[in-house]
Amino acid sequence: MTGRPALDTSPLFLDPAVADASHSAMARGLQGSEILKIAAEVRAMKAAGRDVCNLTVGDFDPAQFPAPPQLIGETEAALRAGHTNYPPSDGVLELRQAVVRYYERELGLRYPLESVLIAAGARPILYGSYGTVLDPGDVVVYPVPSWNNNHYVHLFGARAVQLPVSREHGFFPTAEQVRPHLATARLLVINSPQNPSGTVIAPAQLAELTQLVVEENTRRQQRGQKALFLLYDQVYWTLTFGKARHVTPVELVPAAAPYVILLDAISKSFAATGMRVGWAVAAPPLIARMRDFLGHVGAWAPRAEQVATAKWLDAVESRHAWQRTFAQQLEQRLEALYQGCRALAREGLPVEVIEPQGAIYLSVRFDLIGARFHTNEQIRKHLLDAAGMAVVPFQAFGLREDSGWFRLSVGAVSMRDIEAMLPRLRTALR
Repeated sequence: MTGRPALDTSPLFLDPAVADASHSAMARGLQGSEILKIAAEVRAMKAAGRDVCNLTVGDFDPAQFPAPPQLIGETEAALRAGHTNYPPSDGVLELRQAVVRYYERELGLRYPLESVLIAAGARPILYGSYGTVLDPGDVVVYPVPSWNNNHYVHLFGARAVQLPVSREHGFFPTAEQVRPHLATARLLVINSPQNPSGTVIAPAQLAELTQLVVEENTRRQQRGQKALFLLYDQVYWTLTFGKARHVTPVELVPAAAPYVILLDAISKSFAATGMRVGWAVAAPPLIARMRDFLGHVGAWAPRAEQVATAKWLDAVESRHAWQRTFAQQLEQRLEALYQGCRALAREGLPVEVIEPQGAIYLSVRFDLIGARFHTNEQIRKHLLDAAGMAVVPFQAFGLREDSGWFRLSVGAVSMRDIEAMLPRLRTALR
């Protein structure tokens, strides 16, 4: 304690014009997360005593879905063993080696060690992929709805080619949609299982898109042009349900390996979103540049968590047992929502729902656009107020059309929450 009186800085910040004038054009044009805004509204309602079934956040409530005890125990052991300093910029060697073994065992893909880069979750890998591949003005092709591509395009001054996708094609782009744009594109982004739709791309559809990437790069090699990359976000790949099967571009079209960036993490596969461990698997020259780029950002995963993740990936039997139980609990909740919405549709209520395929999401359309409701936002507020049902409109994922489609996430709800909400939803729709 110095005994000096504290300086009250609050009056110095009262002129918003002065503060805003100091911001970059990028920062002034950046939009915050629409999902986080909705989540804040839900928290306020819960604090006021409202009964809300929170189907908004793409996260896990540890009370419903705790991280694997073995992963937590290995993290604690690593901390006690002194793994509290900076990790190597490309990740601890044990984890990079474990990822190589993991992909060979689970996905049938054998990559060299130099193809693996560890970072603090999937977001830095997505950011690093954009930053490593793109120059300002370069073209990024991606479907809408999709998660955060519109924001990353803005961050890097790229040009977006947004492909509106529909239920008929699983909310994924078709080769016919993509083909006209590949000659000018530098990055094609696909996410499967997809956020927000919870759908899984069909193998034939992915193979066709991947083959287009190979053909375009063959032409570019002849002309001495920069490569076109396919960023394949598979952070939910261990969570598929029913007949859905996860596939990778490289297994379908091996010639695509030099042009595919695989993005992955422990966040969704192991309900470990806050432990911040993710990785990219790609061509070694690209990984080397991404390592240097993210090194300046300081986007390293915590060392103890990396050591623990390496051991967890290699604990094959116990990991598989935990994953089976985890996936069953998620599927139970998704199926309850799905069957509940189907029952409402059979009653003649304006509901359309897609059978659960993957991730932690269900796509539901509330066909209420008309005389009373003109936007998805109005429908969202009605469902929240009248049914205590908190959902996220597809507009939060870049879609402009007010078509009534919403994302429902089951990572933070119990079966009891869902069962209590469905009668309220019926009343709200009537």
